[in-house]
Amino acid sequence: MEHASNLQNRSNDNASTGWINGLIGVVIFSGSLPATRIAVLEFAPVFLTMARASIAGVIALCMLLLLKERRPANGQIMPLLIVAMGVVVGFPLLTALALQYVTSAHSIVFVGLLPLATAAFAVLRGGERPRPVFWVFSTLGSALVVGFAFSKGVTASPTGDLLMLLAILVCGLGYAEGAKLSRSLGGWQVICWALVLALPVMLVLTWLTAPASLAPITLPAWISLGYVSLFSMLIGFVFWYRGLAQGGIAAVGQLQLLQPFFGLALAATLLHEQVSLGMLGVTVAVILCVAGARRFSR
Repeated sequence: MEHASNLQNRSNDNASTGWINGLIGVVIFSGSLPATRIAVLEFAPVFLTMARASIAGVIALCMLLLLKERRPANGQIMPLLIVAMGVVVGFPLLTALALQYVTSAHSIVFVGLLPLATAAFAVLRGGERPRPVFWVFSTLGSALVVGFAFSKGVTASPTGDLLMLLAILVCGLGYAEGAKLSRSLGGWQVICWALVLALPVMLVLTWLTAPASLAPITLPAWISLGYVSLFSMLIGFVFWYRGLAQGGIAAVGQLQLLQPFFGLALAATLLHEQVSLGMLGVTVAVILCVAGARRFSR
């Protein structure tokens, strides 16, 4: 009995640590869309995607070499390629293209669906089986986020909306696949190896899509490129994948419901996009949904 109790306590501590790591990841990711919105005003979306992946990939390669990490097993290559296609290329490229048609505030509508997408792929790819009540809280939380975003009077763009929907689907798959792989390969190792696998292609495409002159690029655009390269593409995933692996993909994935509100606050601060005071009430309701989803996730 004592041994079983110790195992249970250890499992609870590991899950709690996972939620902390996941929250840190979400806070870091919250700056991605506003930073991307700033960057695409001066960088072409395709170049921005390739450049951020190349910069992060070079840093990841240095980390792997310096720490003498073992190479992935043959059976881990395909999952790593899925991660690379989902979060290294797919989500950044699709959101950069979408943000040419919609504001960062409008994109929050779709980010609100990301926890549901992640949970669905956690079942399909991660073998998790949350309780039925979990889906009630997850769906309600997503509905609150989407409803709040629509209440702001966002204008629809069919092209932008389609690109954002595709971005959410490939990102949810990349999150679930990476978290599953993190259990055997390690959290930071997963994103580093995914970046390194994509690096040769990303470097070539960065060179081919580079603007004729970098002289007109302003400091805010360079800072935004640096943020999405270092934090959104690498550091955020170190915490995020570790959190998903420790606390459960479907459960910790619900923390993404808070990302829109962090993102809207940044959008209001950096881009002067209007955000209503009703955000506070909706945020509290979303936090309650996250807490409920966590309780019934296992």
